[in-house]
Amino acid sequence: MNDENWKSKSDQFWKSQLTLEAFRILRGKGTERAFSSSMVHNKDTGVYECGGCGLELFSSDTKFDSGTGWPSFFAPAAENAIEYHSDRSFFMRRTEVCCSRCGSHLGHVFDDGPDPTGKRYCINALALKFTKR
Repeated sequence: MNDENWKSKSDQFWKSQLTLEAFRILRGKGTERAFSSSMVHNKDTGVYECGGCGLELFSSDTKFDSGTGWPSFFAPAAENAIEYHSDRSFFMRRTEVCCSRCGSHLGHVFDDGPDPTGKRYCINALALKFTKR
């Protein structure tokens, strides 16, 4: 299935594939409660994939403890895995990050991360699937 087919999937399709809470986050641009997932503290080696389509998004090699309550990474697995969009909701200016294959909302990226990138990809755990390696 090519990337455009993923982006044209209907809400009905996504509702049949995702839990209600995952649908609210991935397709409705929601946010989960901070510290609500054990994935925040996951230290296993592996890859973090899109909870919608399975595209590899982040590696455990780039994960760090930001103290924010959401899984945080300093770089995506591949730059073309992520799309960036301006987000001016809630009277803030942020950069939203979405899966480049299916368009699902993942979270936001900020300029307060560690070296070498200085970026903090703050990602909803329900937007991710972890595969241990």
